[in-house]
Amino acid sequence: MLNDRVLPFFEEHGVPLLRILTDRGTQYCGNRESHEFALYLDLENIEHTRTRVKSPQTNGICERFHQTIQNEFYASAFRRKLYHSLDELQADVDVWMQSYNAERTHSGKYCYGKTPLQTFIESATLAYDKQLDRMQPTSTAPAQVAASGGLSVRSNSD
Repeated sequence: MLNDRVLPFFEEHGVPLLRILTDRGTQYCGNRESHEFALYLDLENIEHTRTRVKSPQTNGICERFHQTIQNEFYASAFRRKLYHSLDELQADVDVWMQSYNAERTHSGKYCYGKTPLQTFIESATLAYDKQLDRMQPTSTAPAQVAASGGLSVRSNSD
């Protein structure tokens, strides 16, 4: 999912995925020598941040999303249909996710009645402007750097 859908989505919008926040579940935590997820993040140069122990509010947005998908999708989907494979279930989840992200307006933090996709697209420039890894030193002479007490930086887009 991360490699096939998430990273391509962010790349398509010019926003690199620099950090990921997960809980401390064993599916996410381990050393890169013996843990596939940790190795993948390391190879993709993605920083891995973990929530604090016994602090579900740290990951509150995800916890709220889990409640929403349970109430709006799973609770009714399993009553309406008998799934014979994970692929069949995934296809229906994908349809619901498309609606959730691109059609259903949200009143949550930062959405202000827009869809999550609209909010992401409108704020992608903010993420792009904050990409410090795109910053380069200017061609300021060493004497000017010493006199100013620091090094000035400029963005590639300048």
